[in-house]
Amino acid sequence: MRVDRRHGGTILAWLTLLAVSGCASATPALSPSPLSTVAPAAGSPTPATSPAAATTTATATGESADSLVVEPDQGMGAVYQAITGAHHSLDLVMYELEDTTAVNDLIQAKDRGVSVRVILDQAYAKSQNGSAYATLAAHGVDVHWSSTQVDITHQKTLIADSDEAFVMTGNMTAQYYASTRDFILADGDARDVAAIEAVFDADFSNTEVQPSPGDDLVWSPGSAASLVTLIQGAKKELLVENEEMSDQEIVVALEAAAQRGVDVQVCMTDSSSWSSEFSALTHAGVRIYTYSSDAALYIHAKAIVADPGTGSIRWFLGSENFSSTSLDRNRELGVELDDASMGNRLASVIDADIAGAGPWSGA
Repeated sequence: MRVDRRHGGTILAWLTLLAVSGCASATPALSPSPLSTVAPAAGSPTPATSPAAATTTATATGESADSLVVEPDQGMGAVYQAITGAHHSLDLVMYELEDTTAVNDLIQAKDRGVSVRVILDQAYAKSQNGSAYATLAAHGVDVHWSSTQVDITHQKTLIADSDEAFVMTGNMTAQYYASTRDFILADGDARDVAAIEAVFDADFSNTEVQPSPGDDLVWSPGSAASLVTLIQGAKKELLVENEEMSDQEIVVALEAAAQRGVDVQVCMTDSSSWSSEFSALTHAGVRIYTYSSDAALYIHAKAIVADPGTGSIRWFLGSENFSSTSLDRNRELGVELDDASMGNRLASVIDADIAGAGPWSGA
């Protein structure tokens, strides 16, 4: 078992079961949220493509648009704006909520008549979520602990006005915003939003549900097959970022890709927990690059880009770590798309992270 300084997502990640919440009773003074004010982490690499503005792409219907936000470079402004700009509803699912600005904005949204519903994990992050839960509940926000139908609710999504869903790789933990690599996709696909909403309704009422994939969604429990298929479909190159590397289906798929001639590059924060997997991957020809655990940039993102720069590009981002707990037992959500503009931008960020890391040596 290991202690993860980002509390990042598997049943093996903590030494102690977290205590029940309710101990936090102080309520912070309410204030409007700023736009992003978080500066990039000192010493962190600069993506090859500037993230100063999110890439926006119209969907096939032409009725909505998707956009990609890169963290820590762009901050949480897009999420804060979605909360403060909501007209009738906000549905938030969050593994860890330790962001006073977001909590205050949710309360203000409720006070102006928006229907605000919040689900917070209770299986492993109940202690971290205790203050936010108590504050939201004290102000009349409809906040529930996570469903017991799954092991851990590691999903990170916000649905605004039932027409846009923010799918995040990172938690809403303000202390890590300035130093953690994460991504946010604003998904405006109507079928995706409806599918996410349906699962939210079931988890909010603690009832069983079979999630719909919508047009682009990758759900856990049961996401390993989709991710393996994505890896198996790569013809020339695979770029991967993740916080964990212990699921054998993923490891074997990456090994097989390298052995058939695909250039497989993995970028992570180093941990002895993955040494045997790193060794096997390296032996198979996978190139692994790591940051030290005390580096200015922490790789928390969960992303795969297959064949960037080609007409067959496909890519994934979401909350899924590469562990059996995350893929087989948790409530997780990601998206898989073939949009070239956003996919190539995602690839450029991973390329820059690789350039700032060092080759894994096994030491």
